[in-house]
Amino acid sequence: MSTTDTNIPAPAEAPTTASPAATDSAPAAVTAAAAPTTTATPPTTSTPPKISLDTSSRNSEPAIDFAGDVDTNNALPTQATLSKIEDYPVLDRDGKSVPFKSLYTGPNVPRRVLLIFVRHFYCGNCQQYLKTLSASITPDALLQLPVPTFIAVIGCGSPSLIKMYADATACPFPIYSDPTAKLYSDLGMVRTLALGARPEYQRRGLVTSTLASIVQGLKQIPAGRALVGGDMQQVGGEFLFEPVGELAASPITPGVGEEEDKRVVWCHRMRNTRDHAEVPELREVLGLDGLGVPGGNAKRWMKAVSERKGTGLSTMSSLNGESGVLVGEPRGAVEGQ
Repeated sequence: MSTTDTNIPAPAEAPTTASPAATDSAPAAVTAAAAPTTTATPPTTSTPPKISLDTSSRNSEPAIDFAGDVDTNNALPTQATLSKIEDYPVLDRDGKSVPFKSLYTGPNVPRRVLLIFVRHFYCGNCQQYLKTLSASITPDALLQLPVPTFIAVIGCGSPSLIKMYADATACPFPIYSDPTAKLYSDLGMVRTLALGARPEYQRRGLVTSTLASIVQGLKQIPAGRALVGGDMQQVGGEFLFEPVGELAASPITPGVGEEEDKRVVWCHRMRNTRDHAEVPELREVLGLDGLGVPGGNAKRWMKAVSERKGTGLSTMSSLNGESGVLVGEPRGAVEGQ
């Protein structure tokens, strides 16, 4: 090929003395060659080709999937938000649809209800959470509190997996499903794959837990349920519902009518895939004495005992003569979702 190859076009007139800028910018092989005597083809005005890099994920949600904790908050849902979502359907293990509000208010519903939103039904981290919680917080202990209290669990997968999930976690509390994840979204819970630090409630290794989840999925292939566990990126949280007004004025009997207006008095939203509120914090919020059953790692247990993730007011603490304020977010930012 000629030295006048158009990939490196020469100027229209060869300069008698090369300027420093031209010398710096030209390749060594070209500057060493004699200036051509023929007129070079003028450079084209089209943009030269360049290497194509896929940047479609930059500055988007997937870019933070494994980067760290998601920036969310623990602002308490407003009454307007609760009114909006109270009739959203949730499904029980038989696929029967019930309104969301029936989980925390209505006939035969305890006055205080803690709703725990978990990830997909194959999530080993959340399964470990419910196992640890169930060993430290029992239905009998909750119902013996001065104000009867209960727990319900909500996942985002198919209700056909609820029985498998209940068996795997030994969870004694009712489990429901919100396959649309509309409750998650409207209550301010986010989507991420960020792993986060290992919590105290995860008492099995990550590899062991992951393999167990895979086996669970494989066992569901014959029934066609391997891929209906739910959104793998969706994370959950915990929300404590109590009656609006003075709980101490009527600690046992519900208010007028079959339904009692409720509000969220304490909540916590997960910032990564294993960021549930630890068991000692839940026991404190619920008004139970003691810290729960410790695991084998003393360092993680002490962190769980001292750390508080949620925000709000513990009415049970108020009934016991305490201030009832739980640390987390500034008081001025408590209500806002």
